[in-house]
Amino acid sequence: MIISKNGLDLIKQFESLQLKAYKCSANVWTIGYGHTKNVKEGDRISQDQANCFLMQDLYSVERAIVRLVKVKLNQNQFDALCSLIFNIGISAFNKSTLLAKLNTGDYVGAAEQFRRWNKVNNVVMAGLVRRRQAEEDLFNAIS
Repeated sequence: MIISKNGLDLIKQFESLQLKAYKCSANVWTIGYGHTKNVKEGDRISQDQANCFLMQDLYSVERAIVRLVKVKLNQNQFDALCSLIFNIGISAFNKSTLLAKLNTGDYVGAAEQFRRWNKVNNVVMAGLVRRRQAEEDLFNAIS
C-alpha cells in the first residue's frame, strides 16, 4: 500500500511548502514539506525538489507501516498513519499506544490516540491539535 493523493494533500496542508531552510517549532532545520535530513541554514530548493524529498521521506514511512502494523488497514487509515508518522517519526510511532491498540484490532482506541500527539516540548500546539483531528477524522472515514 502507498499513500494516496488525499494523504499527500493532508500532509501538504499542514507542512506548508518552504523553499528556504527554516527552524521548525521543534528547533530543527527544515525545508520543503517538512524535510529535515541534511538540511542546514541557508539551503534553498525548488518545488520539484520539495516534492522529491516528500516522496523519499514517505517511502520509509510507508515501509514502516507495512512492517509494524499487523492488522488490515483501509486507504484512509493508511493515509492518516502516514501523516502522523511523517510528523512524529517512525521510532515514536513504534513505541506508541496507538500502534499497540491498533495491533490488537482496537481501531476505535487507536483512533482516539491521535489527539495525544499534540505537543512540542510539552506545550500544546494549536496547529498540531488541528492536524491530529484531521488525521483522526480521516482514519475514521469510511473509504
